[in-house]
Amino acid sequence: MIERYSRPQMKKVWSDESKFAYWLDIEIAVCEAWAKLGVISREDITKIKLARLNFKRMEELLKETHHDMTAFLGSVAESLGEESRFIHMGMTSSDVMDTALSLQLVEASKILNSGIKELINALAAKAMEHKYTVQVGRTHGVHAEPISFGLKLALWMEEMKRNRQRLTEATKAITVGKMSGAVGTYATLSPEIEEIACKKLGLSPAPISNQVIQRDRHAQYMTTLAIIAGSLEKFATEIRALQKTECHEAEEPFEKGQTGSSAMPHKKNPELCERICGIARIIRGYSVTAMENQPLWHERDISHSSTERVIMPDGCLLLDYALHIFTNVIKGLNVFPEQMEKNLNLTGGLVYSQRVMLALINKGLSRQQAYKMVQRNAMRTWQGEDNFMNLLKADTEVMEHMSCGEIDELFDYKFYLRYIDDIFRRVGLTNSQWKKDGEASSDEGLAPRAI
Repeated sequence: MIERYSRPQMKKVWSDESKFAYWLDIEIAVCEAWAKLGVISREDITKIKLARLNFKRMEELLKETHHDMTAFLGSVAESLGEESRFIHMGMTSSDVMDTALSLQLVEASKILNSGIKELINALAAKAMEHKYTVQVGRTHGVHAEPISFGLKLALWMEEMKRNRQRLTEATKAITVGKMSGAVGTYATLSPEIEEIACKKLGLSPAPISNQVIQRDRHAQYMTTLAIIAGSLEKFATEIRALQKTECHEAEEPFEKGQTGSSAMPHKKNPELCERICGIARIIRGYSVTAMENQPLWHERDISHSSTERVIMPDGCLLLDYALHIFTNVIKGLNVFPEQMEKNLNLTGGLVYSQRVMLALINKGLSRQQAYKMVQRNAMRTWQGEDNFMNLLKADTEVMEHMSCGEIDELFDYKFYLRYIDDIFRRVGLTNSQWKKDGEASSDEGLAPRAI
């Protein structure tokens, strides 16, 4: 992954140093299992625990062997004496590499989970702030009925809670190791060795395997990352739409001295949100690749390996980065309530059409009669004849069933917000509830602006 989209903690998880450290941990854990069963002496296992990897030497050996694992084993062996013969005893490369990949994904999940938690808190705070900020709801891009901006944010928060649960489930699926040998039959080491070693590493043994851990687990994990990225893309797309000049109801933070265009000095572009949308497309592509890695030949081929060297680390790095910058977008989001109210009234009261129709039905009209009466006045409003309320009051057929005062009462946006408190309680958003999971952490500053 390019440096610009790599944050330090996640970058460390996917560094070569971390990967090879996991490899060594696994080799030592298996040796400890052999020692527990009496195959390796106490003296030898004490020495084996001191094994070290010389990265420079491994690189030299790799030029000769063209094989990561044999170069790794050669370097480790040189740090030991005769006891080095026990390193990798009975194992195949995938016993180490697949188990290490699981450990990396588990560690990456901890970072992603923390990022999701911080975003949930940021969304909760902003939702509470704009709980009663009225805004027009849009369906098919067309004005529908009044909502609150806080309701939109609460919806996003609840979606991220589901994403957090999805990540937990996907992580559970990948928290497995395997030391079952070349084709999964334990021909050269026993299930007991696997159980002892996996327990020491904090993993469960895969109940059954061949040469590899089955790739449906990895496909589930990468698909989960894609779903989470898709949520961020959905939220970011909404902010982009609200930042359009003709709408201008909200906009992402714009720092002092920042520029939006090399040619047009006036520009304030939603480029962070646009960046998130681009990142989501990449991660979505990675999930497809992960699913294409499922049908390996027979007991295993290596077609998945080259893809996983890219999609696993880059997918985690990109999602970590996207979570970080979107959290900062939400924390610094500029919201314009006056513009929201102005836009609500843009259609001359048409957003209240359903309420008018229902009021006529309550007066005894059939739904078809009420619908036609309301629609004909709505169409005249669209054509610019007058606002919706005035046209209704000028319609003699409507006025046979309703008074001017009754019509006035129907044009009150507060009616549409009367259950906001109930909805917020449902999702745990009250002044006391939403803080149970911890306050959002302090702002670390916005992400670099360069695309």
